[in-house]
Amino acid sequence: MSRRTLIYLLLFLIQAALWNYFNFSQFLTIVFLPAMIFCLPVSYGTVRTMVVAFLTGLALDFIVTGQLGLTSFALVPVALLRRPVIRFNFGAEIFARGEELSFRRQGWQKFVPSLFLLTAVFLLLYIWVDNAGMHPFWFCAVKFAASLAASGSVSVWIAFLMLEETGERWK
Repeated sequence: MSRRTLIYLLLFLIQAALWNYFNFSQFLTIVFLPAMIFCLPVSYGTVRTMVVAFLTGLALDFIVTGQLGLTSFALVPVALLRRPVIRFNFGAEIFARGEELSFRRQGWQKFVPSLFLLTAVFLLLYIWVDNAGMHPFWFCAVKFAASLAASGSVSVWIAFLMLEETGERWK
């Protein structure tokens, strides 16, 4: 098993434990699943990434005993938007060269907006379906803002852990 696969599985278990045992507040959902999907190898196509996202979300819902399919519902669009976000923020050269994402080569300023955007997509869908009209708009807005700030910050750190730091920054 590769290093990246082991890290992915370990982070999956950490996310499950975080959702099961550490409920900080009803206004806060800490999630780093979008960062995990974002850091899959660039060579993975959209369909393969969507399958990984669906299975990850379904397995997490089963382990956490949540609403089965809710996490998959929010995570599959993240996988769908992954390649366009990479192309927009990092350029099409990554796909042409067949290189992997790296903090050292691409820099933090490209990773932070990408991760916050994908985390925002996940949280919008997750909070919208999870609340199902049971809470007022202000509750959902506060939960989204607090969760995006916390989850986005954690996601940058998770992406840094998942990506191998090889090579030098392109000049």
